[in-house]
Amino acid sequence: MHIAIAGNIGSGKTTLTKMLAERYNWTPRFEPVEFNPYLSDFYEDMERWSFNIQIYFLNKRFRDVIEISKSDEIIVQDRTFYEDACIFAPNLYKMGLMSSRDFENYSSLFELMASLVKAPDLLIYLRSSIPNVVSNIHKRGREYENSIRIDYLSGLHELYEKWIADYKDGKLLILDVDNIKFGDRKEDFDLVCDKIEAVLNGLF
Repeated sequence: MHIAIAGNIGSGKTTLTKMLAERYNWTPRFEPVEFNPYLSDFYEDMERWSFNIQIYFLNKRFRDVIEISKSDEIIVQDRTFYEDACIFAPNLYKMGLMSSRDFENYSSLFELMASLVKAPDLLIYLRSSIPNVVSNIHKRGREYENSIRIDYLSGLHELYEKWIADYKDGKLLILDVDNIKFGDRKEDFDLVCDKIEAVLNGLF
């Protein structure tokens, strides 16, 4: 079974992935952040590195989802295969940080790859306001994230909301993480687990 966690930068995806993996003994799959060879360059010069970083993520996530499809384990994944193509790349294109040529090339490659994989059994969307994600980004203190632009985060948020509103590829659970502080309050994490178990009922 494949459970994927989606949400804006700083919404709590990695934290929830770790907590769910620990509670249920699920196998976690984490986003390639610390070892990403393009990430710090991208935040310094988004226009120069936008295509490079999106291709890197597409390659990594496609490999991940192929491996997940072959596994008999229950896997919880930090960020989905679809978010880069549905949210991050369109946001860069809309902001003028990715050329039409690169965006069309990227989108064509994604469509080919997407035709070869299936959606997760459950998608968990962490809905978060911009002030909340900014606060979380500052708390975790990654130096390369200090230059993230507010308009970039806002554009991502708008595209996330549109994507989720139209999502019909599988079971969906939306969590309001402005109010559900699962990383800080045990009762909130218990509530999240109750919600997940209710949605998954019948899938096992």
